[in-house]
Amino acid sequence: MGTRPGDERRMTTTACEMAVVGAGPVGLALALHAAQALPQARITVFDARPPERDVAADPRTLALSLGSVQFLQRLGAWAGTAAQAITEIHVSQQPPSWGDAEVRLGAAEFGVPQLGAVLGYGALLAPLQAAWLACAQQQPQRLHTRFGTPVAALKAGGDGVEVDAGIAERFDLAVVAEGGVFGENTSGAQGPALARRALNSDYGQTAWVGTATLQGATPGMAFERFTRHGPAALLPLPPQPDGRARAALVWCVAAAADPVRELSPAQRLAVLNTLFPAAAGRLVGLSPLKDFALGLKAERTLVSGRIVRIGNAAQTLHPVAGQGLNLGLRDAHELVAALRRATDLDSALRRVERARAPDRWSVIVATDFLARSFTWQLPGAATARGLGLAALQALPPVKGWLARRMMFGGR
Repeated sequence: MGTRPGDERRMTTTACEMAVVGAGPVGLALALHAAQALPQARITVFDARPPERDVAADPRTLALSLGSVQFLQRLGAWAGTAAQAITEIHVSQQPPSWGDAEVRLGAAEFGVPQLGAVLGYGALLAPLQAAWLACAQQQPQRLHTRFGTPVAALKAGGDGVEVDAGIAERFDLAVVAEGGVFGENTSGAQGPALARRALNSDYGQTAWVGTATLQGATPGMAFERFTRHGPAALLPLPPQPDGRARAALVWCVAAAADPVRELSPAQRLAVLNTLFPAAAGRLVGLSPLKDFALGLKAERTLVSGRIVRIGNAAQTLHPVAGQGLNLGLRDAHELVAALRRATDLDSALRRVERARAPDRWSVIVATDFLARSFTWQLPGAATARGLGLAALQALPPVKGWLARRMMFGGR
């Protein structure tokens, strides 16, 4: 098939013009990976935040799987000294339940140094941004950064996408990698487009998040506790300068009858010490807690013409399984892999849609099931969960399969 002069650039994936909308962890990981793996591609990163903003100061906490840690290490953007490795995960149910059922997943049991890691949002984003900016500085002819430049609209048409960021610019491919938590309104073209095409469900739950100080905690141990109000989790953080143990807290409760909102800090601390097992240690301090509405927003497809959505722009999940960011990083990895393998852009996008569907939908469905199960007022539900935990602990092959899915996804 012949091509017109000047069309050769648009007929291959490796030399495409790519716009990345959103310079969060997923967007920057995608841009950096594409810059390294697609040496002929021209990549422009757009983000509304001003370039002078100190991203390292963002205190939010993130949990990463082992696969995500390894991906960031390969990109040269992993701040290992700021992260706390997860070496063991305890999953259990608050009594009364069937026995003292629990599931324990240990890194040594599966022959890996860690199951994942926990670190601050800023500690994750800052090295990613520094690595991208250094790469862009070395190759200014093909890598461009447009911070302080919000994208107002995306318009797909024919063999490209028009990106409106003050002026209309044409790209072969636009990847939307920005998105907020459930319940936030997004501005610009992405918000209405997402709402029309996405699954959208309010769980009627609130997540209270903050940082706890503990006595008697074992470094590297993470806890997921199923309570009658919803799941609660403690994720290990690097210790304080004085050596005291810290953990990120995620405490999910029903929004309509929220048992947390009216409690004083001392009362919250007292209640939390009744929720977690003794192995977690004793909570002796608690930061101010922030609350977030919980729900599901999931695009039915990642690809619409030459527009691709990944990360929170594609799916916003309940935190019960801690897989939202990991899923987004796998989206980014597989998109670049598809662009490398295919001979033309449209076949690459069809490939990534097919390749991501099993992993993506298995995580969405599993997370949705766990989130909804806490709203079921069914007799015996707690007993069923306890029996399920006991069975999982007693079946090493099944437990190993679950651990691999948590560490690496459905690859």
